[in-house]
Amino acid sequence: MENKTVQKGTATLTVNSKTVELPVLGGTDGPDVIDVKRLYAETGMFTLDPGFTSTGSCESQITFINGEEGILLHRGYPIDQLAENSNFLELVYLLNYGELPSKSEFHDFSRDVTEHTMLHTQMDRFFGGFRRDSHPMAMMVGAVGALSAFYPDAMDVKDEDQRRISTNGLIAKMPTIAARIYKYSIGQPFIEPQNHLSYAENFLRMCFSVPAEDYKPNPAIIRAMDRLLILQADHEQNASTSTVRLAASSGAHPYAAIASGVASLWGPSHGGANEACLNMLREIGSVERIPEFIARAKDKSDPFRLMGFGHRVYKNYDPRAKVMQATVHELMQELDIKNSPILQVAMELERIALEDPYFIEKKLYPNVDFYSGIAMDAIGFPTEMFTVLFALGRTAGWLAQMNEMTVDKTQRIGRPRQIYTGAPFRDYTSLDTRS
Repeated sequence: MENKTVQKGTATLTVNSKTVELPVLGGTDGPDVIDVKRLYAETGMFTLDPGFTSTGSCESQITFINGEEGILLHRGYPIDQLAENSNFLELVYLLNYGELPSKSEFHDFSRDVTEHTMLHTQMDRFFGGFRRDSHPMAMMVGAVGALSAFYPDAMDVKDEDQRRISTNGLIAKMPTIAARIYKYSIGQPFIEPQNHLSYAENFLRMCFSVPAEDYKPNPAIIRAMDRLLILQADHEQNASTSTVRLAASSGAHPYAAIASGVASLWGPSHGGANEACLNMLREIGSVERIPEFIARAKDKSDPFRLMGFGHRVYKNYDPRAKVMQATVHELMQELDIKNSPILQVAMELERIALEDPYFIEKKLYPNVDFYSGIAMDAIGFPTEMFTVLFALGRTAGWLAQMNEMTVDKTQRIGRPRQIYTGAPFRDYTSLDTRS
């Protein structure tokens, strides 16, 4: 990857009477950064930044977020335009190859993905080793990691052809894996993919079809599923994406690196947030009980907190939430789901969050998890599957980020440092002399 940062000045740091000049770099947009990679060599000191919230780990051309203004761009394109006009496979191409495809490029890419959706037959035996009541994410971590054993020839990430095969192959197989996880958990037979269907429709068919009858999903459900995948595709250097980059920096098998991202996504503070949000809406149950839970959320002594509000990056309305809100209403109307208690609670909570001084002061705007759980529930997925669906969409971004890192000549194997606060040097004493 060609380095596109520009030096915009220097920052002067004085440490123990020694002064060092650190470059100040700027990108296309967003805040400038202080380049500290020479800090240790110059001063013998490191920086401390728990959670890496003020540390840039890489240069990237994939996704830009302006949290203050609620902006999310993929390769320069606003997320709302992509969600409204594009489709998931086109977005996958954009993220991984840098530009929107031509008609012929999209045709070839779609065909390449579609023709590789089947899993090796021995993979089906692999699922049989899980308990039926295993959490779907536990199965996904194992299944994606297991793909490494079936594709050992995809190890050379420096080879462009092998990277393309790995990327397109995993995009193709993730829906099949996710659908098998769902089918296995409910005790139904696996449904094989069909090449003539779109990406989202094929996935839905593998999840909800049964051999005894045909499955024809409502077009509104297909659109909603496609938008869900688009909105979850990439979100800059979040926990799971950083995990994938860190794992891949060692030269690990691409599928193993993606499996590490699945594991990181599993946490309730990351990909599991939409599941927690829907559970919260169900716990509230009715609009009449909202004041009770609002009061609890404001009570510092109460451990309860409202899920689906606020974001580590966004200090404004999450642009993905706006798209998801419109999608939920479209879905409810098309499916004739009237008087949904969950949706009524969600809408009232959103109204309060946008008007209540407490929420405004703390910038607790609804995020994408607030509505995506409602959409996935309306489509027919159990809450345990929500994070699996998140992983299905986020695989596109993980692969793009991993591929970008692989060709970035400035990147090295990840190696964060620490402040050691343990015991000082001490000599070993034999067991017989210890009291």
